[in-house]
Amino acid sequence: MFPESLHVSIREPINTAVQALVVNYGFVFKAISHAILQAILFIEWIVRGLPWWLMIILFMALTWQATRKVSLVAVVAVLLFVIGALGLWDLAMQTLALMLMATLISVAIGVPIGICLAKSRLMRSITLPVLDVMQTMPSFVYLIPAIMLFGLGKVPAVLATIVYAVPPLIRLTDLGIRQVDSEVVEAATAFGGSPRQILFGVELPLATPTIMAGLNQTIMMALSMVVVASMIGARGLGEQVLNGIQTLDVGKGLEAGLGIVILAIVLDRITQGFGRSKLEDGNNG
Repeated sequence: MFPESLHVSIREPINTAVQALVVNYGFVFKAISHAILQAILFIEWIVRGLPWWLMIILFMALTWQATRKVSLVAVVAVLLFVIGALGLWDLAMQTLALMLMATLISVAIGVPIGICLAKSRLMRSITLPVLDVMQTMPSFVYLIPAIMLFGLGKVPAVLATIVYAVPPLIRLTDLGIRQVDSEVVEAATAFGGSPRQILFGVELPLATPTIMAGLNQTIMMALSMVVVASMIGARGLGEQVLNGIQTLDVGKGLEAGLGIVILAIVLDRITQGFGRSKLEDGNNG
């Protein structure tokens, strides 16, 4: 047995620090929470307000734009129709709104950080261990500080989802930019391109397929968090799964699980399609 005299606890310092944040900067977290909640409600108002058939058409159009495959467009339409036929349409739209909000914030955070990592070896050495912790830490651990700082509801669910889902986007943005052919960058520099022009005109366009792969992984990981998020008040398909667990209603949980799987398949095919099209455009260019 490990000696008691050598035990070191970080519990008290962490609890004290979080408590100090709540007391001294509660108004800041309240403002952040209000802004994120309003954005979520706006997205939810759009996706839940549109007629179901129009949403299916929009997804079909996105699929066609991404893949140019009639068969896949038809499959997407059938899968989304199945969600409605199972009586899960409204719950699916709530989940979609939550996932879209988490993805938008993840992109706003992940892409700039990924660019910084690609440009700075020091920042890479500091940030990569943090990303390792974010990806390996049990997701329930994220919920504790999120609840303490933001209360129950959609906002802490979104923030916990971001912590879990943003690392792949950061890593693959970093990887995509570092994999850009150095000769192409040197040629752009020789023609007088500034670092900003080279970044936005050369490196980011060439890294787009890899960045899209990171976005795909972020979306999939965000969807995998919906059941965990439902435990702190986030509505949607995850809540249905949670209710099925609590009432031992296997059919109810399975229906909601199928809805989550269908959303994952549809969004996976669309983002993969856009990634392939960007790769083909780059190869053709």
